[in-house]
Amino acid sequence: MDTMSVNVATDLSMACIADTRRSAREFLAGLVQPAAGAAETADTVILVVSELVTNALRHGGGICSLNLTAHPDSIEVAVHDRSPQAPRMRAPDLHGGTGGFGWPMVNHLARATSVTRRADGGKTVSAFLAR
Repeated sequence: MDTMSVNVATDLSMACIADTRRSAREFLAGLVQPAAGAAETADTVILVVSELVTNALRHGGGICSLNLTAHPDSIEVAVHDRSPQAPRMRAPDLHGGTGGFGWPMVNHLARATSVTRRADGGKTVSAFLAR
């Protein structure tokens, strides 16, 4: 099993998110046994990483960490942040720019998702994607 941890910068910036995506791509490229359809799998993982990290920084106190784990048949994307508030499904805001698209998209792309409360008062949001 391959694992990578990335500590994400404390500011919600495009550079921070880009660095996280780059680190995830490097992790995927370094897997001993890449997935069948590796390019499509990588694109899906990167999209989910981007969404979960962006949401954790925006709603979770400005700091988060990312763990990627390659299981035999899946890639686990786990993002830890300081907020106890779980993501929720809501109607997308088509005009006001307040979002509502990301969590449904993550749930659609993932085989499974979970939200786990942490002892420090925060949470971990995990998505398991086909490998």
